[in-house]
Amino acid sequence: MIETITCTMRSHQWRTCTVVQGFLASYKVVGKVSLKTKLDDDLILERKSCPIGVLLIIFEARPEVIANITSLAIKSGNAAILKGGKESTESFKAISTVISKALATTEVPNSSIQLVITRESISDLLALDKYIDLVIPRGSNELVRSVKSKTSIPVLGHADGLCSIYIHADADTAMAVKVVVDAKLGYPAACNSVETLLVDERGLETILPRVASALLEKGVSLRCDSPSKAALKRSLPKTQAAILQDASDTDYDTEFLDLILAIKTIPTTSSPAASVDLATAHINSHSSKHTDAILTSSEAVANRFLDRVDSACVFWNTSTRMADGMRFGFGTEVGISTNKIHARGPVGLEGLMIYRYRIKGKGQVAQDYSEGGGRSWKHERLM
Repeated sequence: MIETITCTMRSHQWRTCTVVQGFLASYKVVGKVSLKTKLDDDLILERKSCPIGVLLIIFEARPEVIANITSLAIKSGNAAILKGGKESTESFKAISTVISKALATTEVPNSSIQLVITRESISDLLALDKYIDLVIPRGSNELVRSVKSKTSIPVLGHADGLCSIYIHADADTAMAVKVVVDAKLGYPAACNSVETLLVDERGLETILPRVASALLEKGVSLRCDSPSKAALKRSLPKTQAAILQDASDTDYDTEFLDLILAIKTIPTTSSPAASVDLATAHINSHSSKHTDAILTSSEAVANRFLDRVDSACVFWNTSTRMADGMRFGFGTEVGISTNKIHARGPVGLEGLMIYRYRIKGKGQVAQDYSEGGGRSWKHERLM
């Protein structure tokens, strides 16, 4: 637990620089017209983007979130109330002071970004559904579930980051090693770190041993089902085979956030499509709908997987760690959403926007287009 918190709180210089660079490079989203229709002559309908309103962001440990949220809130025209965790209180205070001084030199109202330090304020804020439009919790499962249970304000986020990678029988072995090592070791405490490795039975003797060996050399504990453990015991050196562990059913429902990986075998079937279906069925039953990936040389197999996995992010031949607003080119993000309405996946500027419809006319009324009204709709799409 202490190692996880330490890893989460580690604020690298590159991360702050990336936030700034992404913010400067981000595009305009406020007032963007996404639909324009000519309803009739001199009667034009537009759908135009606008800010959500007031955001309440509650986060744990990671102080750089302050810079992320502040930049996105300002760029998207939203106001934001930020509540940081006790683990990063001093960093929170220091960064908030810099933000306040910076805002004082701009036209952005200083009160549009408000920082809350006392824990007692959270319950009161969660009750302000008349004034706060969206809550974004960033942190542990307990935090997210607690927030959801205590407010009637819409909540954007995810409770778990239970990500899986499926190694199909035709996957390139060197690629599999590279991708899985990155997905597990790049940042084990991240919500996009892989927690479950699904392996086609035909790859147990060919692909899995090199992947497992690379992980074990890096200190990852492997919790294996019976077929994968038996195959690895035959393939790995005795020193590595001796430290393999048995997987339990609960391991496939666990977000470890640590150097632990659960391995499950996908049985050989009569066709590649049937194997993919078994893998996707497992993922849809056990994953948190965050990010899941397949490693295969077949585009048909990959597309079947991508179409059937019900997650916010689904990848082919790349690491689950790619699920990130900065890596998507969003500049930064307020978090990852597994919701099925509004924003889904990494939430950047566009995820903090909603829209409204505007009509510009010249005295037309609904009765004009009723029977006997004399006018008819044109409904011509202008964009």
